[in-house]
Amino acid sequence: MEAVSRAGREVGEWGNPLCNYFAPFAAFARHGFSPDRFRIENSVRTRHIKLVMQSVFTGPVYVVRDNIDTDQIISAQFLNLVPTIAEEYEKLGSYALDGLPKSLYPIRYVKDGQLDSEYPIVVGGKNFGCGSSREHAPIAMGSANCQLVLAESFARIFFRNCVATGELYPCEITERLCDVLKTGDIVTVDLDAATVTAQATGKVYHFKPLGDVRPVVDAGGIFNYARQSGMIAK
Repeated sequence: MEAVSRAGREVGEWGNPLCNYFAPFAAFARHGFSPDRFRIENSVRTRHIKLVMQSVFTGPVYVVRDNIDTDQIISAQFLNLVPTIAEEYEKLGSYALDGLPKSLYPIRYVKDGQLDSEYPIVVGGKNFGCGSSREHAPIAMGSANCQLVLAESFARIFFRNCVATGELYPCEITERLCDVLKTGDIVTVDLDAATVTAQATGKVYHFKPLGDVRPVVDAGGIFNYARQSGMIAK
């Protein structure tokens, strides 16, 4: 698999990242274990289940800067919420990006008292998702109805967690969109063409194709993909 981001390149140093994901399944099979005994289920997505494979997304963007860490994406005080419990998965969305300083981000990603964000697309700078390895970060954003993140680069573990949970499409943009767009601007993202079109200007920007990562996110995460591919029992 060709590296699709700085995170992907780092993962690539260890070999194909999908092979790293699926290696445990092969080990289970060799030793006669049932994967069901070791299953870690994906988060409960009661309101955001993908009924069809979507390739084009249009909506307002929420713009952040460089080095947005996982503490800003979901504060540590909310990590006791369990994503596999539907009600707690819903609550996680209400806290997405709540750790961003209000002095720099007076427009909040999720309004007080709401579960969903008005911004299905997040635009970031460099090193998006740095910090701790908490998988609650992409899960909280997905619960808030975020569909994808366009960033200059991603922290390796955040990128992998996006893929493993199937919550977000992590797209590495080839231009610094966080300096071009502002929160509320409307864009159209085409995953097939790997393009971002700004509605106000008509200008088209490009991001690196997701490659083998995309069908995993399409499937709703690594375990769903493994079941659909016959790697583990459905």
